[in-house]
Amino acid sequence: MLATELNLERDGFCILHQAVDAITIQRLLAVFHDAFEDDSQSVRARSSRGHVYAARNLIDSVPEISTVWKSGLMMSLLREQLGDECGLVRALFFDKPPERTWNLPWHKDTSIAVKEHLAKSTLLTRPTIKAGVPHMIASDEILHQMLTLRIHLDEVTDENGPLRVVPGSHVASDSVGVGVDHAVTIHANAGDVLAMRPLISHSSGSSHEGTRMHRRILHLEFSSSDTLPDGYQWHDFVRSE
Repeated sequence: MLATELNLERDGFCILHQAVDAITIQRLLAVFHDAFEDDSQSVRARSSRGHVYAARNLIDSVPEISTVWKSGLMMSLLREQLGDECGLVRALFFDKPPERTWNLPWHKDTSIAVKEHLAKSTLLTRPTIKAGVPHMIASDEILHQMLTLRIHLDEVTDENGPLRVVPGSHVASDSVGVGVDHAVTIHANAGDVLAMRPLISHSSGSSHEGTRMHRRILHLEFSSSDTLPDGYQWHDFVRSE
């Protein structure tokens, strides 16, 4: 089954077709190329040929990330789903370069970036450090107030390792939805945006051998509020207005 116009509340994901124009996509690719030229703190995974296939902590290092979502279909959906006080809390970059592909097992996105690890909390647990930034595993209560937007910077086909998602698995951390046997493959054009709830089960396979296609994604995570429980603070919070 392929993803088209699906219901975000029912399925946990939907596609915003042509949400980002071609000029903006090319500008983002150029910005990332320049930002990744050096071995900055954001770059944590680079192939033997110099291609970056994963980067974190991009809000401060790439200014365009703080504005690219603030208009059009993305902003409309964020306000509809999260309210007018929502904001960007984390930005990641992923690529599957032709000579260094990879796969991703089934999982849910439950980790959030915070300013510091504080006292024990029932809603934020299992402290870790990722690329120098404190992270915690968030409760379902927190994750239900979040939404992820994945901007496709390249066309995505079966050839370059598309994401697969399980409809209905976003309801809770232990929800299996319709099951992996009925997972949906996310095919997209450059400029299409996948909106998905953090608790949806998702995975991806490797690119086909011999492909010349990249699969570059700008992954943006949003929260409905700038506050977290038990005195915790988001590592970053870029307001929608």
